[in-house]
Amino acid sequence: MSTYPTYFDRDALLACARGELFGPGNAQLPAPPMLMMDRITEISGDGGLHGKGHVVAEFDITPELWFFDCHFPGNPIMPGCLGLDGLWQLTGFNLGWRGWPGRGYALGVGEVKLTGMVRPDRKMLTYKVDFTKAVQTRRLTMGVADGIVEADGEVIYQVKDMKVALSES
Repeated sequence: MSTYPTYFDRDALLACARGELFGPGNAQLPAPPMLMMDRITEISGDGGLHGKGHVVAEFDITPELWFFDCHFPGNPIMPGCLGLDGLWQLTGFNLGWRGWPGRGYALGVGEVKLTGMVRPDRKMLTYKVDFTKAVQTRRLTMGVADGIVEADGEVIYQVKDMKVALSES
């Protein structure tokens, strides 16, 4: 399916952020500090819970991360929207990994449940994205996926019907 590897370390993710991995005008991750993962450990176009593709990634948590100082002073918590953004980032990355052209952008999410928090004492987040649909036509390139975020093995975020599209314009 894809000619790209199924594991990406931090250097490869930074190359993607610079537009070097999938080529100019194609899927690109944000640069730090908005890059919400340190490595992608699994990726496929036909695996996962629904057989339509998946991504698994990890993000190392340290007390020095930029958001702990400002959200909230004296009560540091990673903003939940950053975990959601990490799931969107991975959904778009998977579309680029499939070799599909265009720049990624989030279209929305059907349902979000936040049942835990990321505090500075956590060690690692694990993102798991499972595609329910991946479509590429002349007019539309889009992925629809469900996802979870685990903090040290505990499920803390769950999303349903995340949508990410690629656009060549």
